[in-house]
Amino acid sequence: MTESDTLAVGTRPYAQPPGIHAGNISGVSWAAVFAGAATAAALALILLMLGVGLGFSSISPWAGEGLSATTITISTAVWLALTQIIASGMGGYIAGRLRTKWTYIHTDEVYFRDTAHGMLSWAVATLVTAAFLGSAVGGLLGSGVKAASSVASTSVTAMATGAAASANDAKASNPLDYFTDALFRSENPSSTTENADQRHREASTILMRSLSTGELSADDKKYLSGAIAQQTGLTQAEAEARIDKLYKQAQQEAEALKTKTQEAADTARKAAAIAALWVFVSLLCGAFFASLAAIWGGRRRDAAFIDEPVHMRA
Repeated sequence: MTESDTLAVGTRPYAQPPGIHAGNISGVSWAAVFAGAATAAALALILLMLGVGLGFSSISPWAGEGLSATTITISTAVWLALTQIIASGMGGYIAGRLRTKWTYIHTDEVYFRDTAHGMLSWAVATLVTAAFLGSAVGGLLGSGVKAASSVASTSVTAMATGAAASANDAKASNPLDYFTDALFRSENPSSTTENADQRHREASTILMRSLSTGELSADDKKYLSGAIAQQTGLTQAEAEARIDKLYKQAQQEAEALKTKTQEAADTARKAAAIAALWVFVSLLCGAFFASLAAIWGGRRRDAAFIDEPVHMRA
């Protein structure tokens, strides 16, 4: 037997039998990989449920009780990273410990294959988890984008929705009702109801359109002032002054609503960005520790060398 027929495994040489070619045997023990992946996925689910329980027990809707938002955010990120480290590490160790023992492979190749087994177990567990939780993660990441893309017309859309609902149902709540009613206030209200309701709907439509365009046209203002003067007994000039005052208040409220919507969208965007970054970091930690634990598991697997029984020795 020549020196080229002997391959080192760790510090112990093994003679390669005639006709055996290690390169023809697959270097992946898929049974060990799937076993490690199943372990990682199940442990991650258990730790996730534990984290959810601890999170809900630490928050409170009452002022002065429970943890602050900053503390909850930091603790959630840390727990997510720990979940990946523990679950992926255990899965990688299982994959390395259960993989097929390679007897004619050099030490450097053994280290690489162990690392690959840990990485594969982490990848399979991650894909399985993403398949079950993909909709939830997609909703989280897309919430900021969806909110930010619909900010510009949110306030006017809300008012338009209220106006349409008010036209179909007299009891519906419309943000413009307050301003429209204020336009027709009178010390001597008219006893007629049909004309008043019709003018109310017309005024609401005019205000909604003017707020969406940002300007109350001269024709609309003239029509409103005439209707207000006829119903309330005010002069044309007094009716126009009331329109200017209340229309300005309506514009301020619409702008305040738009600002609040923008702030909410920005908060959602920042939360989605932070969550995505922490998920990225935790997944990297999981991949690293899965590979490292697989090497350790493989070393423990190879250390369990079973020598030949005494009665079988030559």
